[in-house]
Amino acid sequence: MAKDKKKKPAEKAKKEGKKLSALYEISGDSITRKNKTCPKCGPGMFMGKHKDRVVCGSCQYVEYTKKEE
Repeated sequence: MAKDKKKKPAEKAKKEGKKLSALYEISGDSITRKNKTCPKCGPGMFMGKHKDRVVCGSCQYVEYTKKEE
């Protein structure tokens, strides 16, 4: 009888996420947010920037950007 050979799953490359410090800019005594906030969820929920759109990860609200020609 032949033994069943089990294949090991391919190892995935681990991606580093954005650091929380990358979402804010500190200048003197003021803190400014770099990303846009979600109009549905309110302040505190940042929208992710993509190539052609801006998306909220919580409520899936999407704003598409116009192509510049």
